[in-house]
Amino acid sequence: MKNRFKIIGALIFIALISSCGNGDDKADGYGNFEATETVVSSEGNGKILAFNVEEGQLLKKDDIVGYIDTVQLSLKREQLLASKNAVSAKSSGVLSQISVLKAQLKTAEISKKRIENLLKEGASTQQQLDNVNGKIDVLNQQVRSIEIQNSSVVNELKSMDAQLEQLEDQLKKNSIKNPLNGTVLVKYAEAFEITAFGKPLYKIADLSTMQLRVYVSETQLTNIKVGQQVTIKVDTDKEMKNYQGKITWIASEAEFTPKIIQTKEERVNLVYAVKVAVKNDGSLKIGMPAEMWINQKEGRQ
Repeated sequence: MKNRFKIIGALIFIALISSCGNGDDKADGYGNFEATETVVSSEGNGKILAFNVEEGQLLKKDDIVGYIDTVQLSLKREQLLASKNAVSAKSSGVLSQISVLKAQLKTAEISKKRIENLLKEGASTQQQLDNVNGKIDVLNQQVRSIEIQNSSVVNELKSMDAQLEQLEDQLKKNSIKNPLNGTVLVKYAEAFEITAFGKPLYKIADLSTMQLRVYVSETQLTNIKVGQQVTIKVDTDKEMKNYQGKITWIASEAEFTPKIIQTKEERVNLVYAVKVAVKNDGSLKIGMPAEMWINQKEGRQ
């Protein structure tokens, strides 16, 4: 559709330039209005339970415009929470075992010091010291073994936490949130339909400021620059209606005029695309033709 508007704009420009030259009573550029169109797609899977969107409706950014069924996701979350609680209980039991062993290890270390002191005074034997050292080694091995077991449990809990975060994100995305201020152009879905991730729901565009794409010849480039104020004229029932516009972009490369329904001579013409931002009073529509006048030139009404 946009390519068709570009072709129409270029054809109008070439036709007027060829027939009328560069007289002061003619516009400096001809084109059509555009807007940045955004297709809002589903981020969830399931039945659309509510969808409050209509074509032509004005929506604000972050408005909740619909909901997708979340029953399956909620059940999965409950199942995952139950599994996490079971694993957490298992981890608590492992930690309790470690606490008991460390308490026994502390007691054995105290016994070792006592035996060492007694051994110096000849009141104890080397065998008693060896026995307590052996007990300490066994307890340390048991602690390390249980800590390794607990490490796998901790990793399992971390994995479950990550899965829960993913589910929470999916549940949040099952609320259809409008991404920007704008007007609904096309509606692709209805309530109670089944949708899937990536399926288009509606198209929206901010029409408060329109972009007029016009085409100018190489000789006109010296008369325009980005940020320049220009006059935009649109046809009405009685006369041309004027708007103030601002040049926001000038193409860095020329493009050939469309080859369809043109003579061989016309195909060598090069034009440059220019975008002009125009505040919309509600009358400007996508695809509407308009004229650009440089330096507030007054044209034929």
